[in-house]
Amino acid sequence: MTTNLETPECCPRFDPTPWDGKLFEWNNKRFIKDSVTTQFYMPLNFGEVITRMNEKVARAGAEMPDWLCLSDHTSESNMDIYLAVDKEVDGAENVTLGGKFLSKVYEGDFKKTGEWCQDFEAYAKSQGLEIKKWYMWYTTCPACAEKYGKNYVVIISEVE
Repeated sequence: MTTNLETPECCPRFDPTPWDGKLFEWNNKRFIKDSVTTQFYMPLNFGEVITRMNEKVARAGAEMPDWLCLSDHTSESNMDIYLAVDKEVDGAENVTLGGKFLSKVYEGDFKKTGEWCQDFEAYAKSQGLEIKKWYMWYTTCPACAEKYGKNYVVIISEVE
């Protein structure tokens, strides 16, 4: 019999330390972009889309630094996702992001997202920053979050 921690992982264990309460600069940071169908902001085909993206990355011989995957909820029926890569990936929509970004780590059930967003807005304001663009980083899938006993979500926003 195996314990929960002995089962294979699909998501690496997340270390919140480098991301919690950090201000950093990206200069043409590489990502590939795809879209997830959502219903009332809940993803319906996230696993299928991330698998497709991972396959493109593997075929290109690219790496995914920090397994960073930003989600941009563009409407209640669509979420764009940006997967960080270390080089151009053929067959994918390659994009870059640049500017000043602020990040803060949260832990808990997704139903706390509204609270987290309010807290992040106050945090950005306390740092003298204005939010230009919001992204969410769901660091693990639900199965791995359960296995690790933590459901970390990072809010990363472009700020000025």
